[in-house]
Amino acid sequence: MPIERRKIFIVEDEWKIARFLQMELEHEGFETVIESNGRNALDRIMQEDFDLVLLDVMIPEMDGIEVCRRIRELSEIPIIIVTAKDDIEDKVTGLDSGADDYLTKPFAIPELLARIRAALRKHKSLQQPLDESELQVKNLVLFPDRYKVLVNEQEVELTKKEYDLLEYLVRNKNRVLNREQILQEVWGYEYMGDTNVVDVYVRYLRSKLDERYDEKYIYTIRGVGYVVKD
Repeated sequence: MPIERRKIFIVEDEWKIARFLQMELEHEGFETVIESNGRNALDRIMQEDFDLVLLDVMIPEMDGIEVCRRIRELSEIPIIIVTAKDDIEDKVTGLDSGADDYLTKPFAIPELLARIRAALRKHKSLQQPLDESELQVKNLVLFPDRYKVLVNEQEVELTKKEYDLLEYLVRNKNRVLNREQILQEVWGYEYMGDTNVVDVYVRYLRSKLDERYDEKYIYTIRGVGYVVKD
């Protein structure tokens, strides 16, 4: 049960699903608002105060991926995409568009609640003042307060999820992290599954860092996970 009432925006065009989510969330102590139209949802997010968005992909006038992208241009509100599209490419697209998490239908309500709690915790922690002004490994420097990465004093363009993964690995440098740990901390997953999305994003980072700058940052520990080494 949440300590304080958080307001969740349910963007879903199937009324029975939206109403079911509303009843379950309100039973857990959340406030909820429902919207079925993508363009209207975007307008409301920009004008009203919500703590988290549950966003379907297949919605009229503006699909959920585009809504997510536009929200991210102006806001860091937690977004969980809830959809029947379960291909890894769809998940990568959703996460790259700025979503904090991606949950496929059908799902169990306890899992949804766990992911909501994780996303809210992560958002709260990101709002806390950071002790470090920068993090460094070899010739790579991260500036957490600015979401900025430099290698050899050249800025590296990363998506938000790529940056989150890199920061987590660098903060834990020289410590081997398994895929489940990475999922829980970076994506907010609280169950063991879908670990292949970690491998996908590690490949993205390696292409932008290790391969581009001919320097090895992320090491694979076979059968375990990954580690960033000095």
